[in-house]
Amino acid sequence: MAIPVIDIFAGPGGLGEGFSNLFNSEKERLFKIVLSIEKDINAHKTLSLRSFFRQFDSGKAPDDYYKFLRKEISLKTLYEQWPEQHKKAQDEAWLATLGEGKDAVSNSLVDKKIQSALNGKNDWLLIGGPPCQAYSVAGRNRRQEVLLDESTDERVGLYKQYLRILAIHNPTVFVMENVKGILSAATKESPVFTKILKDLVDPVKAYQSDFKQNGELLECPGYKIYSLVVKPEFDSKGYPILKQKDYVIYCENYGVPQARHRVILLGIRKDLDIVPDILETCEKVNISQVLSGLPRLRGALSKISDSGTAWKKTIVNIKNNNILKEVDEEVRKEIIKQLKFIRLPQKGTGSEFIKSKKIVAKYNSEWFVDLKLNGVCNHKSRGHMESDLIRYFFVSCYAKVKGISPQLKDFPIALLPNHKNVFEKDGTVTSKFPDRFKVQVKNRPSRTITSHISQDGHYFIHYDPSQCRSLTVREAARIQTFPDNYYFCGPRTQQFIQVGNAVPPILASAIARIVSDVFQVIKTNEHENLQLATLR
Repeated sequence: MAIPVIDIFAGPGGLGEGFSNLFNSEKERLFKIVLSIEKDINAHKTLSLRSFFRQFDSGKAPDDYYKFLRKEISLKTLYEQWPEQHKKAQDEAWLATLGEGKDAVSNSLVDKKIQSALNGKNDWLLIGGPPCQAYSVAGRNRRQEVLLDESTDERVGLYKQYLRILAIHNPTVFVMENVKGILSAATKESPVFTKILKDLVDPVKAYQSDFKQNGELLECPGYKIYSLVVKPEFDSKGYPILKQKDYVIYCENYGVPQARHRVILLGIRKDLDIVPDILETCEKVNISQVLSGLPRLRGALSKISDSGTAWKKTIVNIKNNNILKEVDEEVRKEIIKQLKFIRLPQKGTGSEFIKSKKIVAKYNSEWFVDLKLNGVCNHKSRGHMESDLIRYFFVSCYAKVKGISPQLKDFPIALLPNHKNVFEKDGTVTSKFPDRFKVQVKNRPSRTITSHISQDGHYFIHYDPSQCRSLTVREAARIQTFPDNYYFCGPRTQQFIQVGNAVPPILASAIARIVSDVFQVIKTNEHENLQLATLR
């Protein structure tokens, strides 16, 4: 029987996708999502569609699913054609807000949903990542916050919903994910991460204190919290001894083509006395290994009438305004060379579905490519100002010869953005925001894909000068290691946000292997205890 999984704060389902993609030798899933909870309507639509996809055995999704991805039928028609699977997906993916806010569902309703989904199963897994915007360094800097305050930002305390479920429902194992910035976040009472670790060890004590459940007797053995990348030593009571930095996973070391650094905790119920394995490092995957097999596109123009001719003319304009005279010889030669390669891609600026039988991936092709799809979805370039397109062309040429993304001080004066804070009072280029335009370097893992990609493409410029654009949703999804048949619902801005906030499924699948081994030990111990009891 597959291990039941409950996924809270699920987003578009990256963590759940990784666990759902772990199979035994008979191609049976080792984990089954029985309930996922997400409050964002677009992420929930994505989650529901993926749940529908998983109602079919691996490789057995119907042609209608692919017809929807190819825009041949509507989502409504797809669900009408398969009502039973749609109903199961509806039951699994729940649109609901957790917490204590005015829009939150009641705790009693959450508990009923969990009990119904588990259907009497005792051994199960809780996964999820409480919203991380409150903890991220970038977010705190933007809000100019030194100390976090739960009374003004309810996201600070949302991890308590995790505690509540641990205290009341006692999952066998849990996996909890958050941003690296949580290590340095603090309230006026204490460092955030120190309190979270303490609370997770004894969730009943923390829950009854925070939620004032007087008179209710809760029983939970508590948890031992493990790192997934560092083997611990143990104290006299058998608890792991780890430094806070030991919980940070550097994703580029574990098969993700992206320098994404996240805190991920593995909790195992204290009464089980099992020490888990840790992730195995592997060779780093560079960005071109996952992007080069996708159709070439050109950037679109946003402020003038867009056309291939106008796009090409805009880029060639880099030869004017003395721009080339202000760059060093090596970069200048590369710019002139790349201008000769500018040609209009067959697929133009792309679309929500591009038909093609030539979709490949140079890395882990079986994971990414679905031959039944006959193309690629969510692959349309966004619009850019003319001046930004020229900047994109410059930075991509610069990176090809220098191997790094240029800072503002490396830009020709004519290409500096027209912002009042670009220059210091003495006329020098600012050092406060040195890299407003970041190009991905072809032979390296990508920079971290974040939800900021929804605002503009300046931090996520494609490495190929001949395409001269920022990344598409599908390219961001590949960097995040979502399979090509994973469709993101909603407007493009919302698609970007979903991808940026997700856990890379390939990393989640590697974690799932470790968790699966833990459950296998539990199963083996139960079998041995049963045999021993029978002998007695």
